[in-house]
Amino acid sequence: MEEEIGTGRLEAFSDGVFAIAITLLIIEVHVPHGEDLGRDLLRLWPSYLGYLTSFLTVGVMWINHHQLFSLIDRADRTFLLLHTFLLMLIAFVPFPTAVLAQYIRTDDAMPAAVLYGATLTLTAVLFNAVWRYAAGDRRLLTPAAPQSEVDDITRAYSFGPFIYGGSAALAFLSPKASAAAYLTIAVFFALPLAHWRMAVRRT
Repeated sequence: MEEEIGTGRLEAFSDGVFAIAITLLIIEVHVPHGEDLGRDLLRLWPSYLGYLTSFLTVGVMWINHHQLFSLIDRADRTFLLLHTFLLMLIAFVPFPTAVLAQYIRTDDAMPAAVLYGATLTLTAVLFNAVWRYAAGDRRLLTPAAPQSEVDDITRAYSFGPFIYGGSAALAFLSPKASAAAYLTIAVFFALPLAHWRMAVRRT
Protein backbone atom coordinates (compact mmCIF):
# COMPACT_ATOMS: atom_id res chain seq x y z
CA MET A 1 0.00 0.00 0.00
CA GLU A 2 1.33 3.41 -0.96
CA GLU A 3 2.15 5.88 1.77
CA GLU A 4 -0.40 8.67 2.01
CA ILE A 5 0.35 12.30 2.87
CA GLY A 6 -1.61 15.50 3.35
CA THR A 7 -2.43 17.84 0.48
CA GLY A 8 -1.38 21.21 1.91
CA ARG A 9 1.92 21.51 0.04
CA LEU A 10 0.38 20.09 -3.13
CA GLU A 11 -2.39 22.69 -3.11
CA ALA A 12 0.06 25.53 -2.52
CA PHE A 13 2.31 24.35 -5.36
CA SER A 14 -0.70 23.94 -7.66
CA ASP A 15 -1.93 27.47 -6.94
CA GLY A 16 1.51 28.73 -7.94
CA VAL A 17 1.37 26.88 -11.26
CA PHE A 18 -2.10 28.21 -12.01
CA ALA A 19 -0.98 31.75 -11.15
CA ILE A 20 2.06 31.53 -13.43
CA ALA A 21 0.04 30.04 -16.31
CA ILE A 22 -2.52 32.85 -16.12
CA THR A 23 0.19 35.49 -15.87
CA LEU A 24 1.99 34.13 -18.93
CA LEU A 25 -1.17 34.55 -20.99
CA ILE A 26 -0.98 38.34 -20.92
CA ILE A 27 2.76 38.32 -21.51
CA GLU A 28 2.04 36.74 -24.89
CA VAL A 29 -0.01 39.81 -25.91
CA HIS A 30 2.78 41.95 -27.34
CA VAL A 31 2.86 45.73 -27.65
CA PRO A 32 2.60 46.75 -31.34
CA HIS A 33 5.35 48.84 -32.93
CA GLY A 34 3.75 50.21 -36.09
CA GLU A 35 3.12 53.72 -37.39
CA ASP A 36 -0.64 53.63 -36.66
CA LEU A 37 -1.10 52.53 -33.05
CA GLY A 38 -4.89 52.53 -33.17
CA ARG A 39 -5.01 50.28 -36.22
CA ASP A 40 -2.27 48.03 -34.84
CA LEU A 41 -4.12 47.63 -31.56
CA LEU A 42 -7.26 46.58 -33.44
CA ARG A 43 -5.25 44.04 -35.40
CA LEU A 44 -4.39 42.33 -32.11
CA TRP A 45 -7.98 41.10 -31.73
CA PRO A 46 -6.95 37.42 -32.00
CA SER A 47 -4.61 37.93 -29.04
CA TYR A 48 -7.37 39.57 -27.02
CA LEU A 49 -9.78 36.72 -27.74
CA GLY A 50 -7.08 34.15 -27.06
CA TYR A 51 -6.32 35.79 -23.74
CA LEU A 52 -10.01 35.89 -22.80
CA THR A 53 -10.59 32.27 -23.82
CA SER A 54 -7.57 30.86 -22.01
CA PHE A 55 -7.94 33.07 -18.93
CA LEU A 56 -11.51 31.84 -18.46
CA THR A 57 -10.48 28.26 -19.22
CA VAL A 58 -7.56 28.21 -16.77
CA GLY A 59 -9.64 30.12 -14.24
CA VAL A 60 -12.38 27.49 -14.38
CA MET A 61 -9.74 24.78 -14.06
CA TRP A 62 -8.50 26.49 -10.90
CA ILE A 63 -12.07 26.67 -9.53
CA ASN A 64 -12.60 22.99 -10.28
CA HIS A 65 -9.24 22.14 -8.76
CA HIS A 66 -10.19 24.00 -5.58
CA GLN A 67 -13.49 22.14 -5.49
CA LEU A 68 -11.77 18.77 -5.83
CA PHE A 69 -9.45 19.47 -2.93
CA SER A 70 -12.38 20.35 -0.71
CA LEU A 71 -13.20 16.63 -1.08
CA ILE A 72 -9.67 15.17 -1.30
CA ASP A 73 -7.72 15.25 1.95
CA ARG A 74 -4.71 13.02 1.24
CA ALA A 75 -2.44 11.94 -1.61
CA ASP A 76 -0.22 9.01 -2.53
CA ARG A 77 2.60 8.63 -5.05
CA THR A 78 0.35 7.63 -7.96
CA PHE A 79 -1.94 10.58 -7.33
CA LEU A 80 1.03 12.95 -7.15
CA LEU A 81 2.34 11.65 -10.48
CA LEU A 82 -1.04 12.06 -12.21
CA HIS A 83 -1.39 15.50 -10.70
CA THR A 84 2.09 16.48 -11.92
CA PHE A 85 1.10 15.63 -15.50
CA LEU A 86 -2.06 17.71 -15.06
CA LEU A 87 -0.05 20.73 -13.90
CA MET A 88 2.36 20.23 -16.80
CA LEU A 89 -0.50 20.62 -19.27
CA ILE A 90 -1.96 23.62 -17.47
CA ALA A 91 1.42 25.35 -17.55
CA PHE A 92 1.59 24.59 -21.30
CA VAL A 93 -1.68 26.40 -22.15
CA PRO A 94 -0.06 29.82 -22.85
CA PHE A 95 1.94 28.34 -25.74
CA PRO A 96 -0.97 27.03 -27.88
CA THR A 97 -2.87 30.21 -26.99
CA ALA A 98 -0.10 32.34 -28.50
CA VAL A 99 0.20 30.03 -31.53
CA LEU A 100 -3.54 30.17 -32.25
CA ALA A 101 -3.66 33.95 -31.85
CA GLN A 102 -0.75 34.38 -34.26
CA TYR A 103 -1.87 31.95 -36.96
CA ILE A 104 -5.70 32.09 -36.88
CA ARG A 105 -5.69 34.51 -39.87
CA THR A 106 -3.20 32.48 -41.93
CA ASP A 107 -3.14 29.29 -43.96
CA ASP A 108 -1.74 27.54 -40.88
CA ALA A 109 -4.83 28.22 -38.78
CA MET A 110 -5.92 24.58 -38.82
CA PRO A 111 -2.88 23.04 -37.06
CA ALA A 112 -2.86 25.96 -34.61
CA ALA A 113 -6.50 25.33 -33.69
CA VAL A 114 -5.89 21.58 -33.44
CA LEU A 115 -2.90 22.15 -31.14
CA TYR A 116 -5.01 24.31 -28.84
CA GLY A 117 -7.84 21.80 -28.77
CA ALA A 118 -5.51 18.85 -28.25
CA THR A 119 -3.96 20.60 -25.26
CA LEU A 120 -7.34 21.21 -23.64
CA THR A 121 -8.52 17.69 -24.48
CA LEU A 122 -5.48 16.13 -22.81
CA THR A 123 -5.93 18.45 -19.84
CA ALA A 124 -9.54 17.30 -19.48
CA VAL A 125 -8.39 13.67 -19.69
CA LEU A 126 -5.87 14.28 -16.92
CA PHE A 127 -8.49 16.05 -14.79
CA ASN A 128 -10.62 12.92 -15.14
CA ALA A 129 -7.69 10.66 -14.30
CA VAL A 130 -6.78 12.65 -11.19
CA TRP A 131 -10.36 12.76 -9.95
CA ARG A 132 -11.26 9.17 -10.79
CA TYR A 133 -8.13 7.87 -9.09
CA ALA A 134 -8.87 9.86 -5.94
CA ALA A 135 -12.60 9.05 -5.94
CA GLY A 136 -12.32 5.37 -6.91
CA ASP A 137 -13.47 3.39 -3.86
CA ARG A 138 -13.25 6.82 -2.14
CA ARG A 139 -9.49 6.12 -2.06
CA LEU A 140 -8.29 9.63 -1.14
CA LEU A 141 -11.52 11.39 -0.22
CA THR A 142 -12.39 12.90 3.11
CA PRO A 143 -14.93 10.72 4.95
CA ALA A 144 -17.33 13.69 4.98
CA ALA A 145 -17.46 13.96 1.18
CA PRO A 146 -21.12 13.50 0.11
CA GLN A 147 -21.40 10.62 -2.34
CA SER A 148 -23.99 12.55 -4.36
CA GLU A 149 -21.44 15.34 -4.97
CA VAL A 150 -18.76 12.80 -5.85
CA ASP A 151 -21.07 11.23 -8.42
CA ASP A 152 -22.02 14.65 -9.81
CA ILE A 153 -18.39 15.58 -10.39
CA THR A 154 -17.57 12.24 -12.01
CA ARG A 155 -20.52 12.58 -14.37
CA ALA A 156 -19.81 16.23 -15.22
CA TYR A 157 -16.10 15.66 -15.86
CA SER A 158 -16.76 12.78 -18.23
CA PHE A 159 -18.03 15.22 -20.89
CA GLY A 160 -14.89 17.39 -20.95
CA PRO A 161 -12.62 15.33 -23.24
CA PHE A 162 -15.41 14.86 -25.78
CA ILE A 163 -16.37 18.55 -25.81
CA TYR A 164 -12.80 19.73 -26.35
CA GLY A 165 -12.00 16.84 -28.68
CA GLY A 166 -15.02 17.70 -30.83
CA SER A 167 -13.97 21.35 -30.97
CA ALA A 168 -10.48 20.29 -32.03
CA ALA A 169 -11.92 18.07 -34.78
CA LEU A 170 -14.00 21.02 -35.98
CA ALA A 171 -10.73 22.77 -36.84
CA PHE A 172 -10.32 20.44 -39.84
CA LEU A 173 -13.47 22.02 -41.30
CA SER A 174 -13.19 25.56 -40.00
CA PRO A 175 -10.38 26.78 -37.72
CA LYS A 176 -12.28 29.97 -36.88
CA ALA A 177 -15.38 27.99 -35.92
CA SER A 178 -13.15 25.82 -33.74
CA ALA A 179 -11.68 28.90 -32.04
CA ALA A 180 -15.20 30.25 -31.50
CA ALA A 181 -16.19 26.93 -29.94
CA TYR A 182 -13.29 27.16 -27.46
CA LEU A 183 -14.46 30.62 -26.41
CA THR A 184 -18.07 29.44 -26.10
CA ILE A 185 -17.02 26.51 -23.93
CA ALA A 186 -14.93 28.78 -21.72
CA VAL A 187 -17.82 31.20 -21.20
CA PHE A 188 -20.25 28.33 -20.55
CA PHE A 189 -18.08 26.72 -17.90
CA ALA A 190 -17.39 30.10 -16.33
CA LEU A 191 -21.08 30.39 -15.48
CA PRO A 192 -22.05 29.47 -11.89
CA LEU A 193 -21.19 25.83 -11.41
CA ALA A 194 -24.55 25.01 -9.85
CA HIS A 195 -26.36 25.80 -13.12
CA TRP A 196 -24.60 23.32 -15.35
CA ARG A 197 -24.13 20.71 -12.62
CA MET A 198 -27.89 20.71 -12.02
CA ALA A 199 -28.45 20.31 -15.75
CA VAL A 200 -26.07 17.36 -15.83
CA ARG A 201 -27.80 15.79 -12.84
CA ARG A 202 -31.15 15.95 -14.62
CA THR A 203 -29.84 14.01 -17.64
